[in-house]
Amino acid sequence: MKGPTWVDAHCHLFLHDDEPAAVIARAEAQGVTWMMVPGVDVATSRQAAALAARFPDRLRWSAGLHPHDAERWPQERDDIAELAAAAAAIGECGLDYYRNLSPPDAQREAFSDQLRLGAELDKPVIVHCRDAFDDVFDAIERAALGERAVMHCWTGGPRWTKRFRELGVTFSFAGPVAFTTGDTVRRGAAEAPPGRVMVETDTPYLAPPPHRQEANEPGYVPLVGAALAGVFGVDPGQVATWTTATAARVFGSPRP
Repeated sequence: MKGPTWVDAHCHLFLHDDEPAAVIARAEAQGVTWMMVPGVDVATSRQAAALAARFPDRLRWSAGLHPHDAERWPQERDDIAELAAAAAAIGECGLDYYRNLSPPDAQREAFSDQLRLGAELDKPVIVHCRDAFDDVFDAIERAALGERAVMHCWTGGPRWTKRFRELGVTFSFAGPVAFTTGDTVRRGAAEAPPGRVMVETDTPYLAPPPHRQEANEPGYVPLVGAALAGVFGVDPGQVATWTTATAARVFGSPRP
């Protein structure tokens, strides 16, 4: 009997050491039908676009500037905007006050502009949020993108999940929801509307158990889905149905 089918809503295939065709084939063997490949700057956004052109029925791609490199926004803004016009989504963008590799002011400017770009192009925006819940919340509230604001690798607890839930955002869960240390993430996930949830790997980072010491890859996304099924108290197949439908609605499926 055929198992459930999945979508990996966030995987940086261009950062995996293995040939993309091999990674995609392994994912397909695990029931992963398609994947979203987000850029993190101009160069990787172009790489994501090239990969999607090679595998048009397996990949979607996005163009954006990660908060770590937000200082480069004045130089990359025009190229990101041009790429975004052809992409399925904007991002990965957002705020990261944990590492602060770019000054917070530069991060906020780049994030605000990319949220505006998403609104202008009527495309979803993939949002990175680390130790920046207040400012990310305010920015998304102003942007009023609804479910087109995709909270990538969501790790908020119940309080923040409830608050963001009221903005109508989409929550995308990654490996941390399956970690032994992931109780706060799981309690937060329990507050997320099942119809506005996706699963992702964030390849090559944050591999779920039992692959914690390995490079992550899309073939592991069913493990994230299984952890989420435990949170919701349903069969993993139900989570696969919910999350695949949400991914297709938000990003548009590349599959006929």
